[in-house]
Amino acid sequence: MVTKKGLTYAEAGVDIAAGNRAVELMKEHVQSTMRPGVLGSLGGFGGLFALEPGRYRTPVLVAGTDGVGTKLKLAFQTGRHDTIGIDAVAMCVNDILVQGAEPLFFLDYLAVGKMLPEQVTTIVAGVAAGCRQAGCALIGGETAEMPGFYLPGEYDLAGFAVGVVVRQQLIDGSAVRPGQAVIGLASSGLHSNGYSLARRVLLEEAGYRLEQHVPQLGRTLGEELLTPTRIYVAALLPLINKGLLKGLIHITGGGLVENPPRILPPGCAMRLQRESWSLPAIFQLIQAAGRVAEKEMYRTFNMGLGMLLIVEAGDVDLVLQHLQNSGEKAYIVGEITAGNGEVEFVPALAG
Repeated sequence: MVTKKGLTYAEAGVDIAAGNRAVELMKEHVQSTMRPGVLGSLGGFGGLFALEPGRYRTPVLVAGTDGVGTKLKLAFQTGRHDTIGIDAVAMCVNDILVQGAEPLFFLDYLAVGKMLPEQVTTIVAGVAAGCRQAGCALIGGETAEMPGFYLPGEYDLAGFAVGVVVRQQLIDGSAVRPGQAVIGLASSGLHSNGYSLARRVLLEEAGYRLEQHVPQLGRTLGEELLTPTRIYVAALLPLINKGLLKGLIHITGGGLVENPPRILPPGCAMRLQRESWSLPAIFQLIQAAGRVAEKEMYRTFNMGLGMLLIVEAGDVDLVLQHLQNSGEKAYIVGEITAGNGEVEFVPALAG
């Protein structure tokens, strides 16, 4: 009688040894993000973080989670995985920053079809790079091998950030008033929003190739589209701590049309002067190639502004000088007016 050999987890598609090797390879990157407050080390069942006693009066924890969306498809197509982790961090820390929170720690969730330790390590190295930019610690995460769920070489990536703000410095829009100025911070491109439309227009309708050099962009299309989301933490925390920011708006999905109303209190509206900032070439390329209406562009993409700051008119020069010294491109792009939460564009949007 022949005894049939029993199946193993590896034969079912999950390689525990490869997973362990990936953890070993990523430890150096994780360690590079450590900051005061982190307890324990990589490999525990939960990440540990202790608020420093006495540092925060009436602390409020702020948490955010986000993913990278269909920008991941471009990483798969190009085989470039070193920047996509920065996007995962950026989308989370910029979201909690707008409430005045200093990012403390970050966790990631990476699900793969097949465990490729070198690829996973490259992705996590990007996450660590984003954490260093944001000043937060990568204290844990999950890497799940899910055979049959994702195509070979493909994966999904999501992140979770927790920060802290003193209750008295919480930014919730309640201090926004008509007459205040709106300052825009330049984005690094599309960031991580609108990629389903961008890919449809550029790759399918217009027939561009990711490896193709595009003169208007000054580089290949793949390099442009994989530019990581800008992280604004280092530039904005000093202004938050000085109480100079009355409102902050992260321009993500919904663009400049739908994000500002999220922080405008009753009786307030926002007027944006469209010619007051530089429009990056990638947006012009998408609009022309896809014959996309202006209104659709402004409600889908950031259009060159990754963050909006609302400040008192008398503080504009001080804030602009700080931003310039911090390496940010900043523009006076509008003002807060009386209204009912709408965003007015001058000139008005067409379409």
